[in-house]
Amino acid sequence: MKLKNIISNEYLLLMARIALGGVFIFAGMQKISDPSGFAKAIYDYRIFPEAIINFFAVTLPWLELVSGLLLLFGILVRENAAILNSLLFLFIILVAISIARGLNIECGCFGTSSVLRTGWQKVLENSALALLGFYIIYFEKGSLKLE
Repeated sequence: MKLKNIISNEYLLLMARIALGGVFIFAGMQKISDPSGFAKAIYDYRIFPEAIINFFAVTLPWLELVSGLLLLFGILVRENAAILNSLLFLFIILVAISIARGLNIECGCFGTSSVLRTGWQKVLENSALALLGFYIIYFEKGSLKLE
């Protein structure tokens, strides 16, 4: 069996969709349950103007939740994996900036229910999730989905 056949296996792709979608479904639900806490986490990065923080605190979790659910159920798979990867790249940049600025803050990744801090470990975690997203985008072939 060729390596490409192994890594493009529809069940491996399904597991990747479940993993990536599941992370964002959980993260979105946690942030939706406490928008003010998530707004504070965004504020702590000291990057965004205060005028748009509440907008991000309310809309971003819903984007995570909906894209995660659509990915999980196999609807517009490549598109939703690309949306989630775009968010991951934004998160990687934000964490890297916070590291460069010497900020020791909670990342806000899973709302206020977690005490995960920004750091290189978070950059690596987000990078690994982005690789999973690229895997889905590249190898998705249209099977095992509702679309």
